[in-house]
Amino acid sequence: MSDQQTPIPAATLVLFRDSPAGPPDLLLVERSRAMVFAGGALVFPGGRIDPGDRALALQLGGDPDDTAARIAAIRETLEEVGLPIGLTPTPDQATLATLRSALHAGTAFGAALHAAGLTLDLTALTPFARWLPAHAHMRIFDTLFHLARLPADAPAPEVDATENVRLLWSSAQGVLDNADAGRARIIFPTRRNLERLARFGSVEEAIADAQAHPIRAITPWIEEREGIAHLCIPDDLGYPVTSEAMTTATRG
Repeated sequence: MSDQQTPIPAATLVLFRDSPAGPPDLLLVERSRAMVFAGGALVFPGGRIDPGDRALALQLGGDPDDTAARIAAIRETLEEVGLPIGLTPTPDQATLATLRSALHAGTAFGAALHAAGLTLDLTALTPFARWLPAHAHMRIFDTLFHLARLPADAPAPEVDATENVRLLWSSAQGVLDNADAGRARIIFPTRRNLERLARFGSVEEAIADAQAHPIRAITPWIEEREGIAHLCIPDDLGYPVTSEAMTTATRG
């Protein structure tokens, strides 16, 4: 039997908030240290693509994998931080709280939306990247990353306090600086994505970059460079840094 794990389909949302003082802020959550995957690390909101997401995708039409990933990214962001991204009309605070409670109680997303009188605007999300690690003895997620802008009338986010213990808004470079100083933990894909996002002064610039590069599964590999083992990714997908010494790379 192979040691390779079956990849778990997942989706993530990189949420931008305009900042008057400089580059836009991004929303990240800190995973509970008790979590098997990325415990104690800062990550973007997201999680597994559930069967309910796929069922709703088939109802909405379009490419079922793409649609299900967008639905999952919207649902997970709602569950984890309470933000209504891609929901029409924008729900008021009471409706949002009811919707989030229903999801936490196990209600299917489609049913919860119908009960709240809401529909999905999947065009609010822009596909950014797909990461598919390949390593033995570890849980593997096949994750589609999306970009979105925080709506002007969005409420303040609130962490779910289950899988995640806190949230923060920060520039991409700010997160990288804190990680380099030992004040934060980030895993290899998050670091590479933050390095790519740190180059942009607005969500529009990030979206333009995403649309200029193909969405191809990024599967890091180990390669020896000048006698040192490095974890590497392709150099044609928009990432400014495409390798890191294995001695410093954090994989999960």
